[in-house]
Amino acid sequence: MVFSATLSSTFTLASPLRRYSSGSLSTTRSSTFPHRKFIKTRMQAQTNTDNAKPKEAKLWGGRFEEGVTDAVERFTESVSYDKQLYKHDITGSIAHASMLAHQGLITTSDRDSIIDGLREIEKRIENGEFNWRADREDVHMNIEASLTDLIGEPAKKLHTSRSRNDQVVTDLRLWCRDAIDKIVGSIKQLQVSLLKLALKNQGLIVPGYTHLQRAQPVLLQHLILAYVEEIERDAGRLIDCRARLNFCPLGACALAGTGLPIDRFMTSDALGFTAPMRNSIDAVSDRDFLLEFLSANAITAVHLSRLGEEWVLWASEEFGFITPSDSVSTGSSIMPQKKNPDPMELVRGKSARIIGGLVSLLTLCKGLPHAYNRDLQEDKEPVFDSVRTILGMLEVSSEFAMNITFNRERIQRALPAGYLDATTLADYLVKKGVPFRTSHDIAGKSVALCTSKNCQLLDLSLDELRSINPVFEKDVYEFLGVENAIQKFISYGSTGSACVADQLDYWIKKLEIK
Repeated sequence: MVFSATLSSTFTLASPLRRYSSGSLSTTRSSTFPHRKFIKTRMQAQTNTDNAKPKEAKLWGGRFEEGVTDAVERFTESVSYDKQLYKHDITGSIAHASMLAHQGLITTSDRDSIIDGLREIEKRIENGEFNWRADREDVHMNIEASLTDLIGEPAKKLHTSRSRNDQVVTDLRLWCRDAIDKIVGSIKQLQVSLLKLALKNQGLIVPGYTHLQRAQPVLLQHLILAYVEEIERDAGRLIDCRARLNFCPLGACALAGTGLPIDRFMTSDALGFTAPMRNSIDAVSDRDFLLEFLSANAITAVHLSRLGEEWVLWASEEFGFITPSDSVSTGSSIMPQKKNPDPMELVRGKSARIIGGLVSLLTLCKGLPHAYNRDLQEDKEPVFDSVRTILGMLEVSSEFAMNITFNRERIQRALPAGYLDATTLADYLVKKGVPFRTSHDIAGKSVALCTSKNCQLLDLSLDELRSINPVFEKDVYEFLGVENAIQKFISYGSTGSACVADQLDYWIKKLEIK
């Protein structure tokens, strides 16, 4: 069902809600509403009495004759961590109340009281004046019970055609949507930092490694751009995840939907979702959007961990390829000479938390029957921790990239070791018409000769090379040495100077670097 009426101008928490500024659902925020003064009076009264109140009856407690024990209450509460969903919970409740009024399930006066009360609660939370109560279990019941304290009977109508089952997963989808936007923004910032680092080190050749053994020469810019490419795919995975999670479960209720004439398309559109979820059972029991989100975060964390590992190695005395500035280094409590690249060590270490969070959530979900189960209360802390941790990792990696120096002289002294030009020598022989396997064998024998003479391929005389195979000519020396070898790479995406220049141009334009 598609509706043309627009929602209240009170939708200001998220940008999609601001589309609804006039029409039959609009709410005039005017001092002429008598309930405004009433709300303020009730709020002051609540402030004075909250701490003195005895334990209250649960909102769900109608069929119970006794309350839960203190141990059960402590064990089952989630407000200590899910209160960070308050903005999204209030946003969802405003959309829900406006839909209920539009459908004639509550009056417009009740809607206005509910929305004003929710805004007052939001204001109190943001000012640090809201009393979060563990006996009210979670963010939803804390807000709803406080709303009842504020405005009375109209608040009791807000939960019409809604369960905490669909309410919490709606909040989570809204929260994850915002979190993904933040992470993608942080990924771009790291890409910008890496690209600037590459641009500062034009022409610098470094050893490329396979099996952590010297392999072939590569331009440092080429290596740095490899990180840029990796985290671009990370951003793409997150964007894809965002598109898949952007469907609205609100109105699915406990699991079976409702017999009341609600308009799920209206609330979905108000909250900026693509559409309502088609199946109410799936809507409340699905957590694969969280699994996908944490999987994307875990892959990003692994990429950052690999970056951290490489830079930690390169900062060691054994490599000495980079020097971090003091601003991104730490010292030792006992060894006065130490200067440690601790931020990147922690990037490497914190990847374990994010991977662990994914494994926890996979394990949590693997044995659950449809539909909702209380086990799913445990889905939030791994998600919150994953987002907090990946944002920190991205931020500090960007800081580190902007505060390291590559030691050109040390790198250039290290380049001759390892026969980095051996594969280029084999390519030379292929160009002379020698089959590659034979070329590989000849190049290997040339390296063996160098090893016995303790010299480089460039140091072998033409006669010595011809003693291995007569195919060698004087032009072989145009292929030997790392500087010559770099110039021989011409395939698309390779480390050749022209190829890397093309890659740099692409990223400068994509990231809008001036």
